[in-house]
Amino acid sequence: MSRQQREQLDATLRSHPRPAVPPTVEEQRAGFTAGLTRPAPEDVAVRRTVLGGRPALELAPAGTVGPGRLLYLHGGGYVVGSPDTHAGLAGELARRAGLDAVSPDYRLAPEHVFPAAVDDGLAAYRELLETGVDPRSLVLAGDSAGGGLVLATLLAARAAGLPQPAAAALFSPWVDLTLGGGSLRGKADADPIFAEEDLRAYAAHYLGDADPEDPLASPALADLTGLPPLLIQVGANELLLDDAVRLAARAGADDVDVTLEIGGNLPHVFQHHYGRLPEADAALDRAAGFLAAHVAARLATTFAG
Repeated sequence: MSRQQREQLDATLRSHPRPAVPPTVEEQRAGFTAGLTRPAPEDVAVRRTVLGGRPALELAPAGTVGPGRLLYLHGGGYVVGSPDTHAGLAGELARRAGLDAVSPDYRLAPEHVFPAAVDDGLAAYRELLETGVDPRSLVLAGDSAGGGLVLATLLAARAAGLPQPAAAALFSPWVDLTLGGGSLRGKADADPIFAEEDLRAYAAHYLGDADPEDPLASPALADLTGLPPLLIQVGANELLLDDAVRLAARAGADDVDVTLEIGGNLPHVFQHHYGRLPEADAALDRAAGFLAAHVAARLATTFAG
């Protein structure tokens, strides 16, 4: 365990002072892009494409074999972020899993409020199926709001009568826009990144006039019956800890196979710090193994049948 490295990361994240005046959306986007963008790994080819009517990035690891495909939905509170800001994280996960990946640039709030992002996630998922991707070889992953969007996409696919993928991995998923988790206050001092007002502002931008209890906005409140196996990874030092814990409980109650991993003294989407923090690399390896194993198992069952 790298206690000293985790403490250094926490100190680094806390070293950025909170602005006296809340930044505009444009300033938030510029700051997020400048501060958090990590490019795709050198051995992952990047190509711009279109998926579900939206711009997207294809991420193709060198030497990828097999029919598996990863659909990655980036985080950013539904307000900031893009496939470019998350090309490193998505590319690392794809490389370690041995899967080609695609990440759509879904529409952001406040210009496009709920359910625009869900519509784009479903359109991307639907096009993959319609262009010949076998759902048994398809997996989804996402971080933060992207993790919530993964679940919303799966719920929308279920409602549309589409088959479910092999599995999904969620990093620090934001899945309750009612902001009802106790960790929102209980982890206020432990979280080095967010304050409660940050999440409330993101939620207000995204929801517009929508009900925060809508299951496509808050999948932790949804009936998850029929969803594929889920892996949920979350840090103990984050406001969204309870989102992950309650989501795992909800999935288990709905007879969904679910694995919950809580990393002690780790921040929101700690996987982003791969190559700098051993726990991030180990978590990505486990997530990649989880996704690849479920693809292999589904395809083996198909061929055996």
